[in-house]
This record gives sequence, structure tokens and C-alpha cells, in this order.
Amino acid sequence: MVYHNLKALIKGIRACKTVADERALIKQESAAIRASFREEDSYARHNNVAKLLYIHMLGSEAHFGQMECLKLVASPRFSDKRLGYLGIMLLLDESQEVLTLVTNSLKNDMNHANMYAVGLALCTFADIASEEMSRDLANEIEKLLGSSNTYIRKKAALCALRVVRKVPELADHFVSKAKNLLADRNHGVLLTAITLVTEMCQIDPNCLEEFRNAVPLLVRHLKALVTTGYSPEHDVSGITDPFLQVKILRLMQLLGKGDVKASETMNDILAQVATNTDSTKNVGNSILYETVMTVLEIEADSGLRVMAINILGKFLSNRDNNIRYVALNTLNKVVAIDTNAVQRHRNIILDCLRDGDISIRRRALELSYALINEQNVRILIRELLAFLEVADDEFKLGMTTQICLAAERFAPNKRWHIDTVLRVLKLAGNFVREEILSAFIRLVAHTPELQAYTASKLYTSLRSDISQESLTLAATWVLGEYSEILLEGGLVDEETPKAITDKELIDLLVSILDSPYANYLTRQFVLTALTKVSARPTTTPAQQERIQNMLLSYTTSPELEIQQRAVEFASLFNLGEIRSGVLERMPAPELKATVLGVVSENKPVGSVAPGKDADLLGDDISSTPATNGTPAVPATQDLLAEIFGSSTPSAPATTGSPAPAAAPRSTVQDILGLFDSPAVPAAAPSPAPAPTPAAAPAMQSLFNVAATVPQASSPPPAQAAAPPGYTAYDKNELRVILNPQTSPTRPGLVRIIANFQATGANPLSGLNFQAAVPKSQQLQMAPISSPDVHPGHAETQEMRVLAPVGANIRLRLRISFNVGGHAVQDQVDFAGFPPGLTGGS
Repeated sequence: MVYHNLKALIKGIRACKTVADERALIKQESAAIRASFREEDSYARHNNVAKLLYIHMLGSEAHFGQMECLKLVASPRFSDKRLGYLGIMLLLDESQEVLTLVTNSLKNDMNHANMYAVGLALCTFADIASEEMSRDLANEIEKLLGSSNTYIRKKAALCALRVVRKVPELADHFVSKAKNLLADRNHGVLLTAITLVTEMCQIDPNCLEEFRNAVPLLVRHLKALVTTGYSPEHDVSGITDPFLQVKILRLMQLLGKGDVKASETMNDILAQVATNTDSTKNVGNSILYETVMTVLEIEADSGLRVMAINILGKFLSNRDNNIRYVALNTLNKVVAIDTNAVQRHRNIILDCLRDGDISIRRRALELSYALINEQNVRILIRELLAFLEVADDEFKLGMTTQICLAAERFAPNKRWHIDTVLRVLKLAGNFVREEILSAFIRLVAHTPELQAYTASKLYTSLRSDISQESLTLAATWVLGEYSEILLEGGLVDEETPKAITDKELIDLLVSILDSPYANYLTRQFVLTALTKVSARPTTTPAQQERIQNMLLSYTTSPELEIQQRAVEFASLFNLGEIRSGVLERMPAPELKATVLGVVSENKPVGSVAPGKDADLLGDDISSTPATNGTPAVPATQDLLAEIFGSSTPSAPATTGSPAPAAAPRSTVQDILGLFDSPAVPAAAPSPAPAPTPAAAPAMQSLFNVAATVPQASSPPPAQAAAPPGYTAYDKNELRVILNPQTSPTRPGLVRIIANFQATGANPLSGLNFQAAVPKSQQLQMAPISSPDVHPGHAETQEMRVLAPVGANIRLRLRISFNVGGHAVQDQVDFAGFPPGLTGGS
């Protein structure tokens, strides 16, 4: 059955009972349409194309009608042209080859006497024009921009917008005509003209200067819209043409940014729009929002900025969640511009933390972090802690981090700082990053006057809850280090001090081992803490024997790290005074600001991989003396190998003749404090045959630490009498000079300053400097002072290397930079430092 017109086809398709029937009907009708096209029946062509377009909209194939659409466009009848252009817009896009045949038809119709035929051509051009078509018809579009017909000018402006987007270099052709359009009184023409000018200013910054002279004209247009009474033609909810107002405000943002004169011209009208616009309706709120964005973008005076932020504050009390979300999102962007103005709305921002919408809670949290300062830190942290108690789990990791960082930065005193972190550990101890826990341990170690208080609080907290992992780890570490302070002074956080015994303390630690919350890491901590408690003078012999028997029971543990610790710790009980030296209280590590993401991954402390040592600060209490009477030098784990999951646990140290172990420990602890990375107990290094050269190691710039490389054959080291600067690289117009610095009190630690100098006339840009050291050494790199090196001016970068005493420092360097428009990448091995940098003979 063949349907004679579109209406009959639609009726037939709707009558189909199944999808299969519909497909069969469409297939049959498509075949009939093809046959009719071959007959070249001009009268049936209109109906056939109409049916074909309907079939296309149903999702079936209809590309075979493209040429028929072109034939309809060539028809003198307007109805045929309209359907033909509709078919072209639906069946063609700018990638079709047939499009080249349309160009001539468009050009002819753009010069047609009928303005509606011109409008059809302009609509089609604006929809499908390719880059080539834009170049061919740009002159026609430019000519139509000056038409006396507002209908054509409006459509020509949108076509010019298409040309500018496809061929940005043609924007100059439309500058003068666009200026004339900005003075048009017709709202439709003005709307399209402003859209065109905005696009031109975004694509070509040179157009900004051309159109800044039009700012007074835009101000007049906006003032007319604001002050005009009821206009039925353009009224939307009592506001005159809000679409045009928004477009004008967005163009003002571009023209006023960075230009004081243009901004001054806008100030009065922006204030007028902000005060006269009705905020009870969504239409008015959209205009107010654009006004705020304009004020914040241009060089507005401070009073106007405060008013804009107050408008956002008013948005926060709106019942519409979308408006509140937009306000919070915008305040997050502007809080750095005027923090004091945002602070005035602190209470309502905190109220948003209790909103039912999770996206609003998230934005309110981000804004709350940005508002914290020395004056309000107590209030805001208290509110955040209250929210942490009921927050979703997805918020807790970020909240614990931000709260602890804010406490570290703005704490009024150390007692408050410690109380805040303790509260975080109790509320969300399973969502605390390693860096935060390390910073807390450093704080306790550097606050001797509060160590008894902290130990008491942690003891009490641990007795009431051992399910929070970070709380367990922190309490175990502090109780292990400062148990004698707690046992001598008792609990100091109660009104009447209450004495506790060593048995109660040890019972608490042992209960952690037997709890279902104990994992690989907490067991390591507890064994270490028990061993330290056993060495304190406040621990009775009976409890020392109990700890020793417990350690012996773990020497057959299936967990390798636990077994190794138990064996080493148990062996310390036979070493007399050496045991006291090894297990003495750890010296306070170096204080430093907490930096996230430099060494360890952004994971909670519970995500430590197996094989990673439990001691957060690198306290080498598990090392035993090496053979031949030499102190054991604890080997640190290869950081990058650990990141890639390729680290191998160290072998247990062998016991031998006693030797003092305290001296090397302080060195290792100091350098590992830089890395926030734990020590791995290892045997003393023994001579081994030199391995074969290996491939270049993987570099890891994300962590600012270098990958380790195997020992490889290298040139003989430079003599000790060499000058203090050593040239490591000198080619491609770049010279790198390394200046090592050592300290007699810290053997094995070498500070290296890399100096970068441009040796040619060209500046160097994008300099990236990476380094790697052998596996027996550890390296930390600070950021470069500047990645751009100019002739006559040197840039620097600091490295710190920890190496075994007496070892030679060797580096593998990878350098990349741009010079003279060319990218350079190079790699060199450097072994030019003199022997003796790391101490020893």
C-alpha cells in the first residue's frame, strides 16, 4: 500500500500493532518513495520529501533524499523552498560533500526579493555552514547585516556568529556593522548583535578595545530596560526583557574586566539594577546573579563588591535549592577576593551544613574551610566537629584533613590544637590520612608540658573505643613512648587524679591485639609499644616477663613483618644495657608544615600496604646490632618501589656481639621525618659484587622524590680538591652546577643545591629536573625556584640525599626544557662528587 500524503502515512504508522509491523511499513514506503524519485515527478516530490523527513525523525534511513531537497530549494515556489531547506538542515551537516552544491542556492536566495526566502537561506546557513561555506558567503552575510529589514538583520547577525566561530580570522569583517547593530532599537536585533559582539570579544582580544567605546550605549540600553514600565511585548513575570538584560550584563563583564574607565561607567547602572530588580521571582534572581558576576569581574569599587556578596548571602536564605547551590558555588570563587564580606554570612553558611541536599552540604563545607582564620577558628571548628559527628562517610576523609590543617595553622594554643585532633580521632578515626597522624605525633613530641595530658586523654579514649584505627595508632604510639609519664602521674584529665598501674596499661594494649578491629598495621604498633613499655623503669619485672613471653608467642606468626618484629624484640631482652639504648624515648623529630600528596598517597592511614613499617616517624626501635661489632645502619624502603608495589621486605637482622645502636638511629630518624616514611629493619650492608648496568629508572615527578636505580658502573669520582661546584650538565644552552653541603653532626645526610644557568642568548622555559639515586640511598627534592631560566639569572632547586656512611653519592638526572622554540629532553649519570661527603673514612 502506498500513502499519497504525509497525513495518511502518519495515520498508517500509528495503526501498526508491533514494532516489526512499523519497520515493515516504513521499509515499504521508502521503496515507493525511491521509485517515485526515479520518475522525476515534480508534483509528487513535495509529498515524498515530507514523508521522508517524517521517516528520518522516526530514526530510519533517509539520506537518499538529499538531492531531492536540493531540487526543491531550486523551485520558484516558497512552499517547496521551505520544505527543501528543512530537509537540508535535517539530512545534511557540515561534513557532507553534497554541501558544496548548496552554496550557490544559498547565495541566490540571500539576494531574493522575498524577505522570507532570504530568511530561509539565512536559517539554513546558520545551521549547517562549514568553514569553506563561511568563507564563500561571508561577504553576503556582511551585506545583509546592513539591511533595512529588522527580520533580515536579526538572522544575518546569527549567521555572522556562525562565521566567526568557524573562521575566527573573519571577525574583522563584521566589527563596523556590529557597532551599528548595537545602536538598534529592535530588541531582537539588539539581542543577536550583543551575542555576536560577545563571541567576537571572546575569540579575539583585539576586539575588546574596539567595543569598549560602546559601553555608554550598553549602559543606556540597560537603564531603559530597568526603568521602563510595563511592556506587554517583552514582559516576563513583570520584568522587561530579562534575556536582553542578561546578555548586556555578560558583555559588560568582558568589556569592564581590567579597564578602570569602562568599569566606572558601569558602576551606577549595576547598583541600580541590583537595587531595583525584584528578587521574589526566579526571573529577577537570574538578573541579580548576572549583576553579581559582572560586579565581581570588573574593576568595581569595594562598596559595590560588598553589595554583590550581600546579594549572594540573600540567595542562601532562598527556599529554592538551585539558587542556594549557585550562591554557595559563587561565594566559593569570590571568598579569596573579599573574605570579610563573606564572613558576614558565616552563620547562614553553617546552617547549610544541615541541609537535606548533599550537594549543598558539600559546597557549604568547602566554603566553611575557606572562612577559617585566627579570629573564628574556635567557632568554625566547633561547628565542623559537630557536623563531622553526623556527616556522610564520603565527607569524613576530607573533613578530618581540613579540620586538622586549620587547627595546625590557626590554633590559639597547643592544648586546643591537641584537643581538636583528639576529637577528630575519636569521631572519625577510620578516615584520617597518614600525614595528619604524623603531624599529631610530631606535635606531641614537641610539647613535653602536655605529654602527660595527651597520654591520659588517649588512654581514656582508647579504653572506651578501639574501633577507630587512627585513634588506636596514635594512642598506641604515645603510650609506648611516654608510658612512664602516665604511670607516674596518673590520669590528669579528671578532677581528682587517678593512678593507673602498668598491668592496666599492658592489659589495654593486649586487648587491641585480640580485638576484631586489629589489622596488620595496628599489630605492628602494639608490639612496638609493648616492647618500649617493657624498657621503662616504671614497668615491674613481672610485666616485663609477661611482655617477653607474649613476644615469643608471636615469633611463629604467619605474618612476616609481625614475626620479624617479634624475633628482633624478643632478642633485645638478652642484650642488657643495649636494650635500654635501643628502646629509649625517641627524640622529637623535626617540626614542619603538613603537606599532603608529596610522599604518600591520599588514603586513610588504614590503607597502608603490607610490608610498610608501622612507625610513623621512622623510630628504629626494631634494629639490632650487626655482626663484627659495627652498628646496624637501618635501610629505608625504596619509596617509589613501594608506590609501584614492587618493594621487598628486608631480611631479619642477625644478632652478634653487642654494639651501641643509638647513634645511627638519630640520623635515620631525622631524614625519615622529611619523608614521613617509616624505617624497615634491615641487616648491616655487606660487600657484594657490582650488578650489571640497569635500564633508566622510572621517574615520578608527582611525589617530588626520585626513583632508585641499581648500582651501575660509573666514572671514577672527582678528587677531594675539586672546586665546591660540580658541573653535572652543560649543553643545549643549559648548565647545571651541583653544590653539595654536609654537616659533621649528621653524617650520611647531604644537602645538594642545583643551580641552573642559561649559557646562550635564549631564555629557557618549562624546565623540569628529576633525579634518581641507588637503592641504598634515599632522595627528597624541593620544587624548583622557577621553571623559566633567563640569561644572566640562575634558578635553584634543593635536594637532600641520605646515604650509608662512607658511600659515594651518585645521581641519574633527567632534564627537559624548551629553548628557542625546540623541546629538549636529556638524561645523564653523575658521579663527580668527591668521596667522604657522607662521612666515614
